[in-house]
Amino acid sequence: MLLGMVGPWQIMLILGFGLGIILPIIALVDIVRNDFRGNNKIVWVLIVIFFNVFGSILYFALGKKQRIL
Repeated sequence: MLLGMVGPWQIMLILGFGLGIILPIIALVDIVRNDFRGNNKIVWVLIVIFFNVFGSILYFALGKKQRIL
């Protein structure tokens, strides 16, 4: 019965908070588990911590190419 009381705005709010928490955690785990050249690892960690979702999206778009395989 409680699910019937949840509207579309509440669902979008829950998904937004979930995305804002889960995406940076996934990005930080990926950064810590991989090697980067120079100080790139520290820079990416700081970007993800200070810019959360935007920093995570930047990392997945640009930072994954900077990893050392």
